[in-house]
Amino acid sequence: MKMWGMMLASLAAALTACSSDPVREKRDDPLVHAAMPTRMQFVDRIDAVGTARANEQVVLASPVTARIVQVNFADGQPVRKGQVIAVLAQSRQIADREGARAQAINARQQLDRVVALKAHGFVTNAIVDAKVAALNSARATVDAANAAIDDRVIRAPFSGLASLRSISAGAVVNQGTPIVTISDPSRIKLDFAVPETLMAALKPGVRVAARSEAYPGITFTGAIEAVDAVIDPSTRAVMARAILPNAGGPLKPGMLLNVQIEVGQRQALAVPELAIVTEGSDQFVYVIDREGKARRRPVKIGARQADQVEVTEGLLSTDLVIDKGLVKVGPGMKVRTEGKVAAQ
Repeated sequence: MKMWGMMLASLAAALTACSSDPVREKRDDPLVHAAMPTRMQFVDRIDAVGTARANEQVVLASPVTARIVQVNFADGQPVRKGQVIAVLAQSRQIADREGARAQAINARQQLDRVVALKAHGFVTNAIVDAKVAALNSARATVDAANAAIDDRVIRAPFSGLASLRSISAGAVVNQGTPIVTISDPSRIKLDFAVPETLMAALKPGVRVAARSEAYPGITFTGAIEAVDAVIDPSTRAVMARAILPNAGGPLKPGMLLNVQIEVGQRQALAVPELAIVTEGSDQFVYVIDREGKARRRPVKIGARQADQVEVTEGLLSTDLVIDKGLVKVGPGMKVRTEGKVAAQ
């Protein structure tokens, strides 16, 4: 019995020694990775969303109610300035012009006769003046008939691309019915809104970069052409327009583009995004003190770039910031760092 007591006492002493073993305690400390903040270059940007518009775009509509007799464009194909796009029925207008021409010829002949009679004193100046007025009126009627015929010939006002065709020869269209949309996509007008607080950075010539989800990894570059003279009072934003070259026409009018404008560069302290812990609207990091303990440090953050976050307040360049292994770390806990702590 006495021997059993001695064995239990020895076992208890051994357990006590194990529990106070500093090597074992150190192995139980959370393993983390820590590094000093890096000093990196941040680019200040204005981000906006813009709409692509054609350099020139127009909807050609029927000027009158009439039947279409010709359609001279193909779906999405190029058209030239002055090219005939469609022709409306003009038989009545041609007949009216021929009648007007006949009246003009008759008026010219009558004027010639009275001028000859006037030379012999057989008619007065008033009669000659009346015949001149009649001739001018007849000529005006001819001009009006020509204009009516020309109105029924729809031409492209500039070179560009035709929209998809939705009409056919033989159809009767009402006045104002769209015939075709012609756009010139050789360059794109990119319109976007920017808060008035940032408008000082918007000046003609400032470079812009635009991206579309339709073309992942591709950046379209251009420059601001103009800034609107007024601010929208409902949004407190100002509209700006940039011009983007569009060789080959990858950008289409109506596309949504993400716009970025670089407005400055600066050096600042940064830490990996994984080092930032957020609680509500507050952010903090864990730094390792001289005793190897994790200390919670409130910080203020700024811009994000790649996987780095700018720290504007709360850190020194010599602080050791935990950026991996934060899950098991709490304020005041002893931690172990993996490998050699890097001073970047």
